[in-house]
Amino acid sequence: MSTTDCLFCKIVEGTLPSLKVYETEHLYAFLDIKPAHRGHTLLVPKTHCRDIFDAAHGQDARLGEEVLRTMQRLAAALKEVTGCPGINIIQNNGSAAGQTVFHLHWHIIPRFENDGIPAWPQKKYESQAAMNDMAETLRNALSCTN
Repeated sequence: MSTTDCLFCKIVEGTLPSLKVYETEHLYAFLDIKPAHRGHTLLVPKTHCRDIFDAAHGQDARLGEEVLRTMQRLAAALKEVTGCPGINIIQNNGSAAGQTVFHLHWHIIPRFENDGIPAWPQKKYESQAAMNDMAETLRNALSCTN
């Protein structure tokens, strides 16, 4: 997909409408048009990247710091204006994970007690040995990527 076909690039450029709630030099935040709750906000980098894996290539490493600061600021504002006692911050990578717009983005969602929005199912490893094996496999993979 080219950036000219990207829905979120068009929103950032102003060629598609959005209800902007916050903007920095590198980030743009706007209300989701299909919110889980009132105030559900999307945060996107202004520079196109497909997902978290694409973001590692050529993106300024300081963007992560700015994303975290901005998410904290947005979450605090959402708690204040909606009165919600909790916030979900969700970021999907790939269609198997539920990503439907292939421009890196985070959902900042106000949450309320018993609001009917389910969390993911919590499963168990088949054994402690299987869990130990997974941890070891991940550690090995991480040591190869340094």
